[in-house]
Amino acid sequence: MNQFTLNLETIDLTDEQFFKLCQNNRNLRFERNFNGELVIMSPAGGKTGHRNIEIAYQLQRWSRQNPFGIAFDSSTGFKLPNGSDRSPDASWISLEKWQNLTPEEQEKFLPLCPDFVIELRSPSDNIKTLQNKMKEYQENGTRLGWLIDPQTKTVEIYRLNQEVEILENSLTLSGEDILPQFILNLEQIW
Repeated sequence: MNQFTLNLETIDLTDEQFFKLCQNNRNLRFERNFNGELVIMSPAGGKTGHRNIEIAYQLQRWSRQNPFGIAFDSSTGFKLPNGSDRSPDASWISLEKWQNLTPEEQEKFLPLCPDFVIELRSPSDNIKTLQNKMKEYQENGTRLGWLIDPQTKTVEIYRLNQEVEILENSLTLSGEDILPQFILNLEQIW
């Protein structure tokens, strides 16, 4: 996936304008970092798209069986507390957070940080950029996050107020106490 960052220093997009920009250009994925820079990403390639849907499927299957939260795919935008607009490859929030949103907030980019996020590295992704994104989630309240790198078969695990843990060649990942009994099967991802 190719990615471009535009400095919009002289253009101050409101949240509503940014939302409309994303809606009017659905063939691209947009994010906005805390500096207000616009990050433009092209659609994923075949292997990455297949891996993404497998991850989303496994998370959604678990979420339906354990209805104390809501799972989201890569097209969902989140307005983080630091002002960034991000779209993790897969995410989950507690039912309490979801129910505290107004119907209008549920229809737009969600004004909160997910409890759980997954980022999947595609062949063209810069690992440092993804690591910074994961740290941003962590700093904004994500309780558990996984950065999955199929190229090296490693997973970086980000936990709130903890150092990053790195796993190599793992076949499964545990949702720990954030997503009880959720096990992501990585055999389909590698």
